[in-house]
Amino acid sequence: MTEPEPAAAFSRTLLADPVALTAALCDIPSVSADERAIADAIEATLRAHAPHLELVRDGDAIVARTALGRAQRVVIAGHIDTVPINDNLPTRLEQGVLHGRGTVDMKGGCAVLLGLAVELDAPAYDVTWVFYDHEEVSSDLNGLGRLARTRPELLEADFAILGEPSNGTVEGGCNGTLRVELRTTGRRAHSARAWKGVNAIHALQPALATLATYEPATVEVDGLAYREGLNAVGVTGGVAGNVIPDAAVMEVNYRFAPDKSAAEAERLMRELFESESIAVVVTDAAAGARPGLDAPLAQHFLAAVGGTPAPKYGWTDVARFSELGIPAVNYGPGDPSLAHADDERVEVQQIVDCARGLRAWLAAG
Repeated sequence: MTEPEPAAAFSRTLLADPVALTAALCDIPSVSADERAIADAIEATLRAHAPHLELVRDGDAIVARTALGRAQRVVIAGHIDTVPINDNLPTRLEQGVLHGRGTVDMKGGCAVLLGLAVELDAPAYDVTWVFYDHEEVSSDLNGLGRLARTRPELLEADFAILGEPSNGTVEGGCNGTLRVELRTTGRRAHSARAWKGVNAIHALQPALATLATYEPATVEVDGLAYREGLNAVGVTGGVAGNVIPDAAVMEVNYRFAPDKSAAEAERLMRELFESESIAVVVTDAAAGARPGLDAPLAQHFLAAVGGTPAPKYGWTDVARFSELGIPAVNYGPGDPSLAHADDERVEVQQIVDCARGLRAWLAAG
């Protein structure tokens, strides 16, 4: 078997244009678990053009660090994988909008990071740039989570910025997420003699009634209002069209404000749904993150880039930084509501503005 050709480094001309660099990154397909090619290109670029950075490759995650002896260190991170492509590559630029898979989530942010990592050889803070894999899949595969478990010293910092799409504004913290299965059991019977059976799907009715009338809260945390959400996202049950089902499962997703722990969110789900006929089984849980905007570095960053901070409703990896005791915010180009959409697209001005804002903050300190 022949070895693959070494990845070519992006040119300095391309690195100086965050919009063109976004398109170049997007045009390297990198659906989760297939990040090697883009990771190779990023590593080759940093090795060729950024001798001021110490590089560590961990699987398909790349960590690049300055070692300038600054009083404070910041981590600036972005994931390099995308959800599956659906006839939305290669990218195309039309009337100031770049279309294509990954333009929003989140290769626009990664382009900003990569360009500045090469450009800024003497930032006001020591900077750890992180490009990581497997964000769009199961949490246990997440490259940032892997680094936190196995190389936590690489992530040590006073403040962190995640380049997730935030419409070019600062979004503090994030909601937590909890998925539970509501399981019911019954007794099979021929549907012509339904009275001889017990319908497990019908036994889900109390849970559906609770969901239909539940009013999710809006919770203020450190000055930001986080909207919660509670929804059924899947139902399974039944074995044939003429058989009363003896088992049914409804999956419920609870998006909870960062004033709660995952354990507190689980207790609420049990209070709402658990009964003699319904079992509650947790299948996934991830705590949110408080806004982190009270940290001095966060305040300085916000003042430098401007705008009014907003809450992040979805879960992002800022929660991993929060778990490590590092205040963190989201800041990147792109409308989060277009992430994963087949018509994913980003206004190029947002990419330019994010690069300008981050550069100004890192250069001035």
